[in-house]
Amino acid sequence: MTDKHDEKETEAWYTLSGDVNSDMVHRVFEAIAEMTEDGIETAHILLQSNGGYVSDGLCLYNYMANAPIEFVMYNGGAVASIACTVYLSGTRRYCSSTARFMVHKSHATASPGSRPDALNIIVEGLRADDARTEQILRSKIELTPEQWAIHQYSDLHLNSSDAKVAGMVHDIRDFAPPKGKRVRNI
Repeated sequence: MTDKHDEKETEAWYTLSGDVNSDMVHRVFEAIAEMTEDGIETAHILLQSNGGYVSDGLCLYNYMANAPIEFVMYNGGAVASIACTVYLSGTRRYCSSTARFMVHKSHATASPGSRPDALNIIVEGLRADDARTEQILRSKIELTPEQWAIHQYSDLHLNSSDAKVAGMVHDIRDFAPPKGKRVRNI
């Protein structure tokens, strides 16, 4: 007979919020190292972020999409910009009925008085970032031609219903850890 306390938990609940940057990358690396050591097989993550740096978001997407853990992602409020790419690393994705998503092309600010060669470097970097993020978007979601046209030149906002139709989310469902389960902040 096994005692309930002897059974190893393989499912855990987490929150992850803030800017997508090197600090978030470090926090996620540490958290996933602990998850793998603890034998976590499924990690439910509530993500709240307005975005950040493209390279950090792509790093998180690639790492999480290939980690030996199933990530179930939730949006309880707002997931925007490169945070949408991080969110898409989840094999199952859910959002609250009041949640929103926003995707857009990369942008940067040039220093005043920048020379043409410096501006060209910025433009080429933005084009490369857009190609990388759009490849992931197109592989994971299906937007209408009208939505892709908006995305081409502006911010594309998706409410929970739009996100479900596009395949950004699998269903509209709140992040609701079972009573008594510990929720860890990453």
